[in-house]
Amino acid sequence: MSQSLHQGDQRRNGLLRNTKRVVIKLGTSTVTGSQGELSLERIEPIVQAIATLQTNRRQVVLVSSGAVGLGRGWLGLHPSRLKDMVTKQACAAVGQGLLMEAYKRLFGAYDVKIAQVLLTEEDFSNWRRYSNLRRTMEKLIGFGVLPIVNENDTVSTAELETVGDSPRSVAFSDNDRLAALVMSGLEADALILLTNVDGLLGTQGSTKHTRAGLGSRTQVIPLISKVTPELRALASGPSHFGRGGMRTKLEAAEIAMNCGGVAVIANGSRAETLPRIFAGESEGTVFLPSSRMKGKRRWLAYAAGVRGRVVVDAGAQRAITCGKASLLSSGVVRVEKQFGPMDVVSIADVEGHEFARGIANCASEAAATARILFTRDNIVLLEREA
Repeated sequence: MSQSLHQGDQRRNGLLRNTKRVVIKLGTSTVTGSQGELSLERIEPIVQAIATLQTNRRQVVLVSSGAVGLGRGWLGLHPSRLKDMVTKQACAAVGQGLLMEAYKRLFGAYDVKIAQVLLTEEDFSNWRRYSNLRRTMEKLIGFGVLPIVNENDTVSTAELETVGDSPRSVAFSDNDRLAALVMSGLEADALILLTNVDGLLGTQGSTKHTRAGLGSRTQVIPLISKVTPELRALASGPSHFGRGGMRTKLEAAEIAMNCGGVAVIANGSRAETLPRIFAGESEGTVFLPSSRMKGKRRWLAYAAGVRGRVVVDAGAQRAITCGKASLLSSGVVRVEKQFGPMDVVSIADVEGHEFARGIANCASEAAATARILFTRDNIVLLEREA
């Protein structure tokens, strides 16, 4: 156990010291205070650390929450006023300018140029827009500019929707998922999620977690190589001021792992957090990389919005999962949700469990007559939870 932990520490240290491109995400609880004011005592050390990273020739993208909170504070609204969507959007419209004005001033002190990038779910669910976004971000990074990314809350109204037998969040959950998708699209080496807790904490008194070496409630789990159902059970609900929570951070970290990157959940309130992370020192919870998906397959698995759904028989499922075959119309049991040509479609087994996604060759109305609904190059298998 101790040798395995030592090897994991060595791998973590090497990965974080050698990162070239990193996405750093700041949650609402890090950016703003309880009254909706900018928390300079937390933000200024982070700005300085990012400027140092760029000086050391690391490429950085900053994903920052806080616009809604800053707007609420500037307008003098009580937090209870944020229950309706239109009020949140109005606060975001006010707060986004305040947020960028603050970042321009803070980063300007270190001669770091910034750019604002506001995104919605549609920027990731459409392949053409996704490709254009990546090219623009690459150009900004090439110019030495720091892209500062946020969800475009003024126009985005993405809510929780159901895909198949399980809910799927299409909202960015306080930018956790957004940060993971940016990290995936730019093929960054690391995703750093800064929040108001020290990392993923163990659960006290659980024999199962004790045997797994997860420790007690007051102990941070230092290193994770696989996200298990037990780890998901540890994740809590949303934080008081943000829209996300540990559950969404765990989901974002898992996306980063499956994209071949390292992820860290750490406390953004301490000035030394970022320098310690990139020095390879023990800080927060580190998620080690697993397999790496590339290009369109990665986009299909994580970024694409699902437009339709088909259920296939056992033979078609085996052909896709084991034989790496295309999906023929003869293997489709039924179409449960209509779709158009080039839409991303959920592919489920006869029990209703989604096991793959694909880009449709034709519309659902032509499914019965078309021979090939999804070519193998446009199908990606999804990992099933253990």
